[in-house]
Amino acid sequence: MKNSPDEGISQVKVHFFLILTTIFWGGSFVFNKIGFREVPPVAFLAIRFTVATIIMACICIPRLRMFSMDTLKRGFLVGLALAATNFTFVMGLSGTSATRAGFLNNLFVLLIPLICFLLWRERVGGGSLTGILLALGGIWQLAQGGAGGFSRGDLVSTICALFIAIHIITVSRILKDEDVYLVSLVQFATVMIFGWVLVLAFPPPDFSIGLAGSGALAYCAIFPTVICFTLQNTWQRHTNPTQAGLIYTLDPVWSMIGGYLVLGERMNLREWFGCLLIFSAVLVPLCIRLYRERGLNQASFNNGK
Repeated sequence: MKNSPDEGISQVKVHFFLILTTIFWGGSFVFNKIGFREVPPVAFLAIRFTVATIIMACICIPRLRMFSMDTLKRGFLVGLALAATNFTFVMGLSGTSATRAGFLNNLFVLLIPLICFLLWRERVGGGSLTGILLALGGIWQLAQGGAGGFSRGDLVSTICALFIAIHIITVSRILKDEDVYLVSLVQFATVMIFGWVLVLAFPPPDFSIGLAGSGALAYCAIFPTVICFTLQNTWQRHTNPTQAGLIYTLDPVWSMIGGYLVLGERMNLREWFGCLLIFSAVLVPLCIRLYRERGLNQASFNNGK
C-alpha cells in the first residue's frame, strides 16, 4: 500500500470506487438480516462463501499457473482471521439490529492501533485515545438504550470489530507480492470449509431457501465478498490509509439507512446518541491524522522550494 495517492490516478475515481465498496458492505447487513429469516446464520455463512469461492475460482482460472504453496499458506492464515471475522459477524448481527451492528463493527479502526501497540509497541496517539473514550461512552449509551440494553448480539458485534482489526493487520503483515485474486480464493475457501465444519458439528434446524433467501445469498456472495475484495485491493493502494479510513466510516451510515428503510428498524434517543458517539470515536482520530499528514506534506513542500 502506498502512503500517498498515485500521480496520474484520478482521486475522484479512486474515492468513487471505495465509496461504492462501503455501500456494498453496508448493504450486507441488511441482506444478511433478510437471509437469516430463512437460513440459520452459520449455514448462511457457509453457503455464501461456497458461492463466492466458486465465482472466484472461475475468475482465477487464467491465474492458476501462478498458484504456489506459499500462496496457499499465506492465504490460509489470513483466511482463518477472515473466518473468525465472518463467524462473529453473522452471530452478532443475528442478535442485534443492522444499525447497531454496523456502528459496533466499525470500532475496528480504533482497535488496530491498540493491537499494534500491544504486539509491537507502536505509539498510540492522543487522537486514538480520545476515540477510545468516545467509543466507551457510545457503548455505555447503547447499553442504557433499547429494550434489551447491550445484548449478546451487541457484544459479539464488538468482538467482530476485534477480528476485523486482526484480519487487516494480518493482511498487511503476512501478504507480500501474492496475486490478490489467488489469495482471495484461498481466503474464501478457508471460510467456506470453516463454515461447513461448524454446520456439520452443530447441525442447524431444517430450513428451506426461498426467493428472499436466495436473493440475499446471491447479493452477499457477489457484492460484499467478491466485488468488494476486488475493488478494495485494486483502488485502496492509490490513496493513503487515512483517507481510505475516512471513506470506510461510511459503512455504518449505509447499514443504518438500509436498516431504517428496508428492515423498519427504529432507535430511541439514547441509542442514536450512542451510535453518534461511536461514529465520532472513529471519525475524530482519522480527521486528526489527516490534518497532521496534510501539515507534514505542506511543510515538506515548503522546504522543497
